[in-house]
Amino acid sequence: MATGVPRPVGATYRLQLGPAFTFDDAARHVPYLADLGVTHLYLSPVLEAVRGSTHGYDVTDPTTVRAELGGRKGLERLADAAHVDGLGLVIDIVPNHLGVGRPEQNPWWWDVLTHGRKSAFAHYYDIDWDPRNGAGGKLALPVLASGDDGAALTVDRSGPEPVLRYHDRTFPIGRDVGGGDPERVHYAQHYRLIPWDAPVRTYRRFFTVDDLAAVRVEDPEVFAATHAEIGSWFTDGIADGLRVDHPDGLADPSRYLRRLRELTGPGAWIVIEKILEPEEPLEPELPIAGTTGYDALREIGHALLDPAGEAGLSALHERWTGDDGDIHWNSGATLRLRDELAAHDLRPEFLRLARAIRRETGTTVPVDDLADAALFWMNEIPYYRDDYPVLEVDSARAHDRAVRAARSGGAVPGLAAALDAVVSARGLGGETAQRFAQLTGALTAKSLEDTAFYRSARLISQQEVGGAPSDFGPTDPHAAFARRAADWPAAMTTLSTHDTKRGEDVRARIGVLSQCPREWAAAVDDWMPRLPSPPDPMTGLFLLQTAFGVWPEDGAVSDALRARLHAYAEKAMREGRVGTSWTSPDGGFEAAGHAFLDALLDGPVGAAMGALVARLAPHGRSDSLAQKLLQLAGPGVPDVYQGTERWEDSLVDPDNRRPVDWSAADDSHPKQHLVRSVLQLRRERPGSFVGGSYRPLLAEGPAAGHLLGFQRGPHGGAPDVAALATRHSLRLERSGGWGGTRVDLGDDAWTDRLTGHVVTGRTAIQGLFLEHPVVLLVRE
Repeated sequence: MATGVPRPVGATYRLQLGPAFTFDDAARHVPYLADLGVTHLYLSPVLEAVRGSTHGYDVTDPTTVRAELGGRKGLERLADAAHVDGLGLVIDIVPNHLGVGRPEQNPWWWDVLTHGRKSAFAHYYDIDWDPRNGAGGKLALPVLASGDDGAALTVDRSGPEPVLRYHDRTFPIGRDVGGGDPERVHYAQHYRLIPWDAPVRTYRRFFTVDDLAAVRVEDPEVFAATHAEIGSWFTDGIADGLRVDHPDGLADPSRYLRRLRELTGPGAWIVIEKILEPEEPLEPELPIAGTTGYDALREIGHALLDPAGEAGLSALHERWTGDDGDIHWNSGATLRLRDELAAHDLRPEFLRLARAIRRETGTTVPVDDLADAALFWMNEIPYYRDDYPVLEVDSARAHDRAVRAARSGGAVPGLAAALDAVVSARGLGGETAQRFAQLTGALTAKSLEDTAFYRSARLISQQEVGGAPSDFGPTDPHAAFARRAADWPAAMTTLSTHDTKRGEDVRARIGVLSQCPREWAAAVDDWMPRLPSPPDPMTGLFLLQTAFGVWPEDGAVSDALRARLHAYAEKAMREGRVGTSWTSPDGGFEAAGHAFLDALLDGPVGAAMGALVARLAPHGRSDSLAQKLLQLAGPGVPDVYQGTERWEDSLVDPDNRRPVDWSAADDSHPKQHLVRSVLQLRRERPGSFVGGSYRPLLAEGPAAGHLLGFQRGPHGGAPDVAALATRHSLRLERSGGWGGTRVDLGDDAWTDRLTGHVVTGRTAIQGLFLEHPVVLLVRE
């Protein structure tokens, strides 16, 4: 049990650590971050990872703080530096998996490869040792270029112990049969090197990433071994909170989080990376402060969209691609993706689940049929996993829909018997129930966020982690904000993370297109015939919106931006898997995409794009400031992702992990001025924010719908903070502005912390927004 007293978390600043930005580098920026107004530095994973890792999620030794960052002593120096300036630390942890792509760097994995099932660490990993696992009961490692590539194996006896080498990969020799035949040596090992594209995986992975092997933290011994260092951070007063990566991949997230709470103590701030569907509640019994904020990101972004733009953007997409670009979790296109994943990328996981069903029920239904039945049921589940108690009713409904469909004859012949077996096995609450729940999340993530979100270009700012692209509303976020204030007042909120598909300011600018769908459609219809044919029309539309989101306002496209756009285009095309993919790249398809992009950047269409950006970028900045104010002043604990206190044009990782230009800090910058003003106010009046009240603030008059505002205050006390933001500024500008629209602030005097202006009573909104499209009022 932790003995330190955690500092209350009021606002965080995410730092991406790596060899190029260490603990000592972070410590040098503590004074700036303290002045910005955050209460805590929020660190990316700090445990030992694959050497050179720029993200740290490939942990290789959870018992040690990463040497490349400065080791345990470096972490302690950073904590000391933070404490001097009144700040604390929140640290990202990765309980679901360890990095195994470089076995020699992971001592536990190396031992398992050496000794097989007799290894003291064999039960640490979720390994399938069944003789029917496709590798003769051995641990299959999918690393070979082909089935004939065993000739590339060599035995290296030059070191203290002989090792097996395959190009730049190294593996232990646990059974040395002698001689000089590498293939014979290989065959004698507890592992089996197989082709990377073989349909066999004998260990649970993080989604479909072969280099990340799942860890069985449900075992108390494994939990203790993997969390001893983490627990010491709280015992020794180093950390005040944790961000838990992907708990939905664990065997029992609820039990794990209860153990974690016991380890850290009752005062630690714990948030979990949990993607919630728009109507999905977070399990109220979890001993956490809430999620990491993808839900808040979605709610704020949708609140600034213009629902009237949906029809025009859908029509444009259908005109060029043949479909309206809408993405549903259970649409025909998404279900086909799920079928493909279950038949290929995730087939080993489905077959392992099927074998568990047979063991637990004794059924004689073939494993392939059981796998298909499991998928059939999963396709009725809209959530990452449905085994949380709060979802019991929804889970039962999904089960009933699957059973009715199977018995109606509309499903695969013979599926009813297989589904009965799945139902029986899942009802036992054992291995089947566990693997079923773990697999639904991987299936959902790979089909939606990692694939479908790259296959549509209706409005790509909506195609975000935790997003709901089919939803162009609601018209305001007040109901969601009020629920967060009441139920999860200390949950994290965010606008940008290391996982977002594009940065917050890029999304804000693209979102403006919902206010001018005709103008955008006319531009696209003019540009597309003037550019080289894209590899497919959807890719062309996707790249046009991406370019619009990051195009410099001065029109000067730098070589650096060009390179970043091409790197993004390659990733987007391969993630979408329409005509190319990571596993089967098509040079011709990708070349067409790059040629399309080059012509856009260099030709007359680029000039037209620049002119359109010049007209619309101010409204993108308006939305950027609006969403930032709504996040920072709204319910929850806001996180500022590194560098986003100023304008930023990041795209998907690794682009969003580029080094921060700390020299660019400037309090006169409108966004930084807003961030600093709100965060310092939060630190000044903490009771008005975390745990404080929330009350919508509505306008009256012809432009009332263009105001998003709310009041905050201490629980049980009068509101003393008001946040007002402009929305749909482009439509507002074209409809005549704020004339005749007022907001009633009561009899007290309120001071705008952004400008110093003092207002009271029924105030004309036009006067409030003279300098900025947002207002931060304080009742003095």
